[in-house]
Amino acid sequence: MKKIYDIDPLLRPYEGALEERTRRIKACEAKLCAGRESLSDAVNNHLFYGLHRDGGSWVIREWAPNASRMFLVGDFNNWKKSPAYELKVIGQGNWELRVPESFISRGDLYKLWVEWPGGAGERLPAYVRRVVQNPETKIFSAEVWESGSPYKWRNPSPAKVGTPFIYECHIGMCSEKEEVSTFDDFRTTVLPRVKKLGYNVIQIMALQEHPYYGSFGYQVSNFFALSSRFGTPDQFKRLVDEAHGAGIAVIMDMVHSHSVSNEAEGLGKLDGSEDLYFYRGAAGYHPAWGSRCFDYGKDEVKYFLLSNLKFWMEEYRLDGFRFDGVTSMMYWNHGLGIAFGDYSLYFDSGVDTNAVDYLGLANILVHSVNPSAITIAEDVSGMPGLTAPLAACGVGFDYRMSMGVADHWIKWIKELPDEQWPMWDFWNELSAKRPEERTISYAECHDQALVGDKTLIFRLIDKDMYYSMDYGHRNMGVDRGVALHKMIRLATAAAAGNGYLTFMGNEFGHPEWIDFPREGNGWSYSHARRLWSLPENPDLLYGALEAFDRALMSLLKRGDLLGKPPEIVFIDDRKKVLVFRRKNVIFALNFNASQSFVDYGFKVPEGEYRLVLDTDSGEFAGYSRLQGGEVHSTDSTGVLRIYLPSRCGVVLKKKNN
Repeated sequence: MKKIYDIDPLLRPYEGALEERTRRIKACEAKLCAGRESLSDAVNNHLFYGLHRDGGSWVIREWAPNASRMFLVGDFNNWKKSPAYELKVIGQGNWELRVPESFISRGDLYKLWVEWPGGAGERLPAYVRRVVQNPETKIFSAEVWESGSPYKWRNPSPAKVGTPFIYECHIGMCSEKEEVSTFDDFRTTVLPRVKKLGYNVIQIMALQEHPYYGSFGYQVSNFFALSSRFGTPDQFKRLVDEAHGAGIAVIMDMVHSHSVSNEAEGLGKLDGSEDLYFYRGAAGYHPAWGSRCFDYGKDEVKYFLLSNLKFWMEEYRLDGFRFDGVTSMMYWNHGLGIAFGDYSLYFDSGVDTNAVDYLGLANILVHSVNPSAITIAEDVSGMPGLTAPLAACGVGFDYRMSMGVADHWIKWIKELPDEQWPMWDFWNELSAKRPEERTISYAECHDQALVGDKTLIFRLIDKDMYYSMDYGHRNMGVDRGVALHKMIRLATAAAAGNGYLTFMGNEFGHPEWIDFPREGNGWSYSHARRLWSLPENPDLLYGALEAFDRALMSLLKRGDLLGKPPEIVFIDDRKKVLVFRRKNVIFALNFNASQSFVDYGFKVPEGEYRLVLDTDSGEFAGYSRLQGGEVHSTDSTGVLRIYLPSRCGVVLKKKNN
C-alpha cells in the first residue's frame, strides 16, 4: 500500500514523523491487547464495571484509586450508608460489591457514596447505563434498568455503505409539538421521510446522557447511558431495527473530545481527584467549552473510551460514529485561532500525540467489531492522513467532514452580492481535498442554524419567509432565495468528495434557527422542533424544495456518481457560470442574477446528452424555462450547446451510459 507521503510530495519532509505516528499507534494496540488476539477481544470494560447481574447476585465495580471508602446507596436502603452495601477494595484502584438478587429491584434509583481524603460526595458510576432526572428536583440518579426480556432484533444490519448520504438529526426536536420528542416519535414521523427522501445513513445527535438539554448533547455526563429523556433502550433498539429494515445505516455523534465538568452527574472528581479521567492541571480544562479534557495517555482512559465504542455497537447495533471535536482533541491549543496553513503544525509539539494515538486505536477497534462500520472525523484542521489506513501512515477514519464548505457559503452570501460571487473560489472550495482524503460535504448542518445565526434559506430570503413563501404571494426576493437554495445544494452535493449530509428539515428549507429551551428564551420549545407541516402544505413552496432534494438524492445514487472525483469542464467568472462533470454526467450552473444564455457552449466528451434534472423545473418552484428530457448533441468540435437560464443549474447525462 502506498504511503501518504508517496502520494503527497509536500508530506515527504515529514516521512519520519508519519512513520513514528504509525509505530506509536501499533505499540499502543499491542500494549492494550496484552497478548489477546485483537483489540476487540481486549476491550471489555463495560462487562466488568458498573452494575450487572451475575448468577444469583448483583455486582457493581468502580475504578476509583483515590477513594478511601465507598457505599452503594439508593431506594433499596433508604439512601443510607450501610455495611451491607459497602464496596471493598479488590486491587489496582478497583472497588467491588456483591449482594443477593433480592437486595436490589428493577426501577430502583441509586448512586455511589464516595469518600476520599478530605471530602466525600454522591457520584454516578462511570459505566452507568441508565440515568434519569427527577422532574421536580432536577436531580439525576442511576436507575436499575431491565427490559423484562431481551429485545428481539428482526432485521440484519445493512451492507457497507459505499457512498454515504447522511441525514443528521436530533431526537428531541423531531416533532412539530413544543416538547421533547421521543424515539417512537422519530421512528414513526421522521424515519419514513428519510426513506422517501433517499438518504442511506441516519446520524443521530445527543444520544449519550447530558444534564443540560440545550447543549445539543455535546456536554456528556454519562457515556454509556442512552439519554432517558427520549425513551427507553428498547424503544431506541426498535428505531435502529426498523431503520436497518429500510436499508438505512444508523451512526451516532460520539463525544470523546471532552466531558461535562459536572461532579454530581459526570466524571468530575469521581473519587475526589482532579485527574482520574482527565489531564492534570490546565491541560485538563477546555478554555472555550468549560469542560474537562480526557487524558488519552492513560491506559485506563483508553480502555474506558474504547469500551464505550464497543458497547454502543454491540448493545444497539450501531453502524459507526461521527467523532465530534476531533480538532480539539488533536492539538493542545484545541485548534483555537489557528489557520493551519503550515504543514509543520501537524507534527510539532502542539500536537497531542496521545489523542492521535487514541483515534487510531478507535478506528482499529470499530472496524474490527464491524468491518462495514463508518467512522467520520469532525476536523477542520486537515490533519494529513486522518482518513488514510494505518498501513499508509494514516489514522484510519473513513471520512472527514468538509467543514469549510458550509462556512464559505455563509461568507459568500453575507459579504458579496450575487454579481460578485467568485466561481473559481466556489470550485476550489467545493472540490479541494488532499489526494488520500475521503470527505463528506454539506451546505449546512446543525451548526449553521444555532441561536443567533440563520439557516441557509433564511440568509437568502430573510423576513419575507414570514409572508411570501406561498405560491400566491411570492416575490423576487423569495424567488432568488428559492433558486439559490437549490443551486447551492446541487453544487455542494454534486461536487462533494465522497458523501453528502443535510440536517433534519434543511432539505425543505426549514426557516429560522435552532434554540433549545433556556432561561433567555423563557424555556420555550418553539425553535427546538421541526415544522413538518410546511412541506406538506401544497400552497407553500417548501414542498417543492423537498421534492428537489429527493430528486437530487435519486440522481446522485444512480451509477454511484460520487464514486469518482469531479472534473472541471469550464468556468466563466465574468458570466458566473460553473460547469463540471462526474463520470458521464455534466453539471452546469449559471449563478448569474439576470442573464440567461442561449446556445451556451462548452467542450465535453463527444455524444448525446439528455437533461435529467434542472433546478428551474416547475415541480421545484421554478419558472419551467427548460423542457425536461430534451437531448443535446455535441457538434463537430466536441462542443455541447445548451440554453442556460439565469439562476439555474442543469444536469445532463450522456446517453447509452
